[in-house]
Amino acid sequence: MSAIDFEVSVPQLRCFIAVVDAGSVAEAGRRLGMSSASVSKALTRLEEGAGVRLLHRSTHALSLTEAGEALLEPAREAVRAAEAFEEAAGHARGSGDAGVVRLTAAVGFVRHVLVPMLGELARLHPEIQLDVRATNEVLDLADNGIDLAIRSGSLVGLPGHIHQTWFTCPWVICAAPSYLARRPAPRTIAELDEHDLIRFRNPQSGQIQPWPHRTVADTTGGTYEPRARFAFDDGDTVWGTMLAGGGIACVPLYLAAASLRNGAAVELLADFRGAAATVVMLRRDRRLTPGRLATLMAFLSARAPDFSDLL
Repeated sequence: MSAIDFEVSVPQLRCFIAVVDAGSVAEAGRRLGMSSASVSKALTRLEEGAGVRLLHRSTHALSLTEAGEALLEPAREAVRAAEAFEEAAGHARGSGDAGVVRLTAAVGFVRHVLVPMLGELARLHPEIQLDVRATNEVLDLADNGIDLAIRSGSLVGLPGHIHQTWFTCPWVICAAPSYLARRPAPRTIAELDEHDLIRFRNPQSGQIQPWPHRTVADTTGGTYEPRARFAFDDGDTVWGTMLAGGGIACVPLYLAAASLRNGAAVELLADFRGAAATVVMLRRDRRLTPGRLATLMAFLSARAPDFSDLL
């Protein structure tokens, strides 16, 4: 094989090194913030490109082949050289202040929180191009080339990432005035059983999400499992159905804020609000953070939604 035929990428080398250091593909994936399938694919492509087998694989263990032992240290040197090049290039281009930032967030969050900020972002930072993946699925940042994810809820199972709290907001139970004109408002959580309820189905787990709540006397709270008249796998559709008078919904306050302020929605059972949800900005744990990503995160941090008038 001639040198010109041998194609290898730094991510492939990182996967090789991580598997050796971690002792398993699964643990390497956790450390890199990648799925096991993605790590295995990178290893296979590296072996195909090099034309040698690097690892002995069995159901119980991994071990280096003779070629793998010989190539492990050169792989480490190549990764160190690539990181040094990346750092030098970052300084040469002004720490990467200009360019594309790839961001992912839930559809409703993009529409209700992010979109209203984009005009100001374009005015203040014309050097930043934003590529937004609006999806209710939790994307693998490494697999999809994502720089920044906006997420709420549990971050368990996401090692290899750094998260920064952006803001918190409670879940609120709401109905449209048109619905309340024909149905009396519930006064307790138990009275919700008598109403048409609109629920959210988690697209990852397939499970219908319970509603967080608390009793007035018990600040620890719990969850309510309502019987659904309607169920959707998109929070924005849940909210739209509620606004159309389809029933009662429980959503994060960031989805409801504008409609509560203009009277298109009415909050119910405010005394039973559950614990506040935390919204975070999540990025991969990388040695260097491009300047454009740091700039975007600073811009967002300074513009955390203000719900003080609704709390």
